[in-house]
Amino acid sequence: MKDLIEALDKTFDNRIRLGIMAALAVNESIDFNALKALMDVTDGNLASHLKGLEAAAYISVQKSFVGRKPMTRYKITKQGRKAFEIHITALEKLIRFKS
Repeated sequence: MKDLIEALDKTFDNRIRLGIMAALAVNESIDFNALKALMDVTDGNLASHLKGLEAAAYISVQKSFVGRKPMTRYKITKQGRKAFEIHITALEKLIRFKS
């Protein structure tokens, strides 16, 4: 049981971060506004969680312009994908754990 708990990544403890990673795991990239709508959070709340994931090197940020409008897109990194898969596997094992 202790091994299962230790395999969980504290970076994903928050439901917003878990949701961001889940969305990025199945999409090539997602822009800020789409993530904001999907997570149903404020700009500041989303930005805070994205910065945390970026600081952990779990996501990468791509900034560009579409016409004159700034566009920020996010992608999951290889390191982020691996960490997320380990976390999800640990959750699954924890759910199935029998003493």
